[in-house]
Amino acid sequence: MMQTPASTDILDVLIIGGGPIGMACGIECVKNELSYLIVEKGCLVNSLYNYPLNMTFFSTSDRLEIGGVPFISHNYKPTRAEALEYYRRVALSWKLRIRLYEAVTHVDKEGELFVVHTSRKNSFLARAIIVATGFYDIPNKLNVPGEDLPKVHHYYREAHPYFGQRIAVVGAANSAVDVALETYRKGAAEVTMIIREDQISDRVKYWVKPDIENRIKNGEIKAYFQSHVVAIREEDIDVQTPQGLITLPNDFVLAMTGYLPNFGLLENLGVQIQDDEMRTPVYNEATMETNQPNVYLAGVVCGGLQTNKWFIENSRVHAVTIIQDLKRKKLALQPQSV
Repeated sequence: MMQTPASTDILDVLIIGGGPIGMACGIECVKNELSYLIVEKGCLVNSLYNYPLNMTFFSTSDRLEIGGVPFISHNYKPTRAEALEYYRRVALSWKLRIRLYEAVTHVDKEGELFVVHTSRKNSFLARAIIVATGFYDIPNKLNVPGEDLPKVHHYYREAHPYFGQRIAVVGAANSAVDVALETYRKGAAEVTMIIREDQISDRVKYWVKPDIENRIKNGEIKAYFQSHVVAIREEDIDVQTPQGLITLPNDFVLAMTGYLPNFGLLENLGVQIQDDEMRTPVYNEATMETNQPNVYLAGVVCGGLQTNKWFIENSRVHAVTIIQDLKRKKLALQPQSV
């Protein structure tokens, strides 16, 4: 799996991101005899690895399959652990060329070729780039004093560390609601939700929404609506509420405020970003090619800040679309026999 081309070789495709969609792109390269390399800043399927330990997917296992490798789970919907095992098996089955723990730092253009530089001081030449970086690697920061304190967490793993602690959960979507309910039920001393909107998000899972609303109504979980954190200190936080500024005793802040695509990488590649609320990248839906020739987008990154638009199950097709377009271009450049 770890066999990679020499840095002097010219790749047909360099794929940035070793998640399920990046892997799917690599598999399509194998099928179509295109030379490729996948470069991933973390571990294999790094975003899935960072999900909560006990997470269960919304999708059924068959809708997470790639490369024709069956995904069999013990229950109707697979767990995080089952997904990690599955994608390891896919990588081994297809002998995918992946460089892990190697981030792309910047990309230069030399004529028709891309020069991709990495954190390990490697440079790779490629005729095309596929950006399949997802969005889970860059937290959407609160941008308030004290956010860099160790007590502030933008990722949630499990409830145990918060037993007996006073917790502030920032956010009102699925992640925030799940964190609030789990820490409450696993013995947090106090759980308080800080919510900018005037209600729990309508996107929260329909079977969970009544649960959190009832916990708030009963006073088991406190909630401050139309409110936001303005400062964080070791033992308390300041919250701006409609009634004025208040200070709450606090041990941990769990900022479940979402995550951002790697806009810096897209800008480095010259990808145009729409001047709209969602900062949607510009690409051709028929080919997934951006305004920059031979730079393609695949997966969640296509939605910009609208991170709930694309999932594994509905973006697996991006891999086929992109590689078919690249194969067509490659065939068009080959000399025609007389």
